Amino acid sequence: MVMKSKDVMQQELKQKFEEALKSEDSGAITQALTEFAMGIQNSVLDDFKAYQKTNDSSILANRGIRQLTTDETKFYQALVKAVETKDIKMAFTGLDNALPETVIDSVIEDIKSNFPLLSAITFQNTSTLTKMIVNKKGAQLAIWGPLNSTITKELEGAIGLIQLGTNKLTAFMPISKDMINVGPQWMDAYVRAVLTEANSGGLEKAIVTGTGKDEPIGMDRDVSDEVTVTGGVYPQKTPIAVTDLKPLTFGTIAKQLATGPNGRYRPVSEILLVVNPADYFTKIMPATTILTANGTYASNVFPYPTKVIQSSFVTEGQAIFGLASRYFMGIGVGGDGGKIEYSDEYRFLEDERVYTTRMYGNGRALDDNAFILADISGLTPANLEVVVNEVKGIVNTKEQGA
Repeated sequence: MVMKSKDVMQQELKQKFEEALKSEDSGAITQALTEFAMGIQNSVLDDFKAYQKTNDSSILANRGIRQLTTDETKFYQALVKAVETKDIKMAFTGLDNALPETVIDSVIEDIKSNFPLLSAITFQNTSTLTKMIVNKKGAQLAIWGPLNSTITKELEGAIGLIQLGTNKLTAFMPISKDMINVGPQWMDAYVRAVLTEANSGGLEKAIVTGTGKDEPIGMDRDVSDEVTVTGGVYPQKTPIAVTDLKPLTFGTIAKQLATGPNGRYRPVSEILLVVNPADYFTKIMPATTILTANGTYASNVFPYPTKVIQSSFVTEGQAIFGLASRYFMGIGVGGDGGKIEYSDEYRFLEDERVYTTRMYGNGRALDDNAFILADISGLTPANLEVVVNEVKGIVNTKEQGA
């Protein structure tokens, strides 16, 4: 029997969690997340034991062990005390019951470091906020003249409000008696790892295709002022057919993104392209790979600066083009969020006590023109190669076979 490596097992658990998220089955999501968290816990314990034997500082760096603040240390000491107590439903008392804001800051930085989509968008800790005022229409020109209704009309609809405490993300954390002895810094590494993975999966799904009902509004959703929202659900945008990525086609996409909802044009320095991994390798890569003059291939060759991000939450056959900075996502522990509470969900786990913690947040595109949903099912390969004209010293690009 071939033993699977720790990394392979962890990847399989992560994939199972992603599939559960796609299914939207709450029971499957809870079970998959709990199993995934147990895998992280076992990995942390293995690293802790290895460090005890070797004092190898690289283990600390790889695990993300960091210097804790006084409040963070008190919090993790309280968490250990709760695991130790005979009263399994012991509630924390005082402020030690809530995750310190600095832990959330660290989780957000971990998410940005490990998840490209969440790094690309406007993503911040909103623990101390309940709502955000945002500029929906981009740059507004000042108007010279007397104070009258003209100014009011010009700015009408430019200001939007995002309620941040309406949606919650719940993470399940099994904590065994073995974790009691690892100390606050290693407990912190475990909690941050669980929150990073659990929240990033839920966040990425919502950012790509969230319906707006009890979750953020995804990039692929219509957020125009005229949209009809049914039961809290925002409809998906109507996909536009994209059959090639030649300059004219790409320029047409860029022009739409550059047109702000106020009718004025805005600069576009880079375009975000979010695509399913399967489509990236079978459609986007063939359409953006050229054979150069020295016999090597150049990949991701676009007519305009483009950041490509693969996400399994994008439907196969579709892709999202957009302006990353025009998607806002805020998450934090406002209200009763961040509290660690005992969960009855998995009493069958031996020597494990399963706790839950909640974080709150919301997100949406700041205007409807900032993202385009594309149908790329008919996207054709570019089949381009670079040819050097030795006589004239001119470098030409042509389609292969032409």
